[in-house]
Amino acid sequence: MKYQTYPTDLTDRQWNCIKDLIPAAKAGGRPRRVDMRHVINAILYVVVSGIQWRMLPKEYPKWKTVYHYFRMWRNDGIWQRIHDTLRAQVRRKAGRHKHPTAGCLDSQSVKTTAIPGERGYDAGKKVTGRKRHILVDTMGLLLVVVVTAASVSDPAGARLLFAKLGGAGKKLRRIWVDGTYRGKVVAWVIGLPVESERKIPISEIVYLNSDSSSWY
Repeated sequence: MKYQTYPTDLTDRQWNCIKDLIPAAKAGGRPRRVDMRHVINAILYVVVSGIQWRMLPKEYPKWKTVYHYFRMWRNDGIWQRIHDTLRAQVRRKAGRHKHPTAGCLDSQSVKTTAIPGERGYDAGKKVTGRKRHILVDTMGLLLVVVVTAASVSDPAGARLLFAKLGGAGKKLRRIWVDGTYRGKVVAWVIGLPVESERKIPISEIVYLNSDSSSWY
C-alpha cells in the first residue's frame, strides 16, 4: 500500500515514531477498518495546505472520517499527549531531563485573511490579525502556544499561556523574555504558589535585549 503520495505524508521513520501512540479502537465497538496512517497523512495535508476538509484528495479516507478522528483526539488531549511524549524523547536523547527547568517566552503578530475568526490590531507591530504567544524550552522545543487577537498585549497573553501550561512546566525555574513583559505579569508569575492549580515554580525572569528570531 502506498503511503507517500504527497510531500506532507509521513515517512516510514516518522510513522514508526508515533504509531504506538495512536489510540487503539474502543473495546466493544465496530472493528476499525480505516488505516490510521492514512488518517494522520490526511490531517497533515489539511493542516499544512490550509484546505477545507471537504476538499481532501481522493487518495485519503473520506473527509468525515478524517475530521472525526481529528476532533476526537483534540478533545481527548491525544494530540497534546503525542507532542509531549515526542518532546520528552528528544530531550532524553540529548541527555536532558524530560521536564525542562528553563524556557523562552515571546509572541508574534501575523496577518490574517478575511476568513472569520478572532483578530485585532497590534499597534506596535502595525499588524491586523492574530498573535501567537509561545513558550519553548532551551532546545527550542514547544511547551505551549496560545493564539489570541493581535490586540492582546504580551503580558495579558502570558497570563493565558501560563494558565494553560499544565504539567509540561512543573519544573520550570527560569524564563527568558524581552522588555515587553515588564510590569505586573512578572510579579504575578513569580508569585504563583507551587501548590496552585498551575503548579509553576518559576523563581526568576531574565530579560533579553533581542527579538525572538535570535533566541528561538
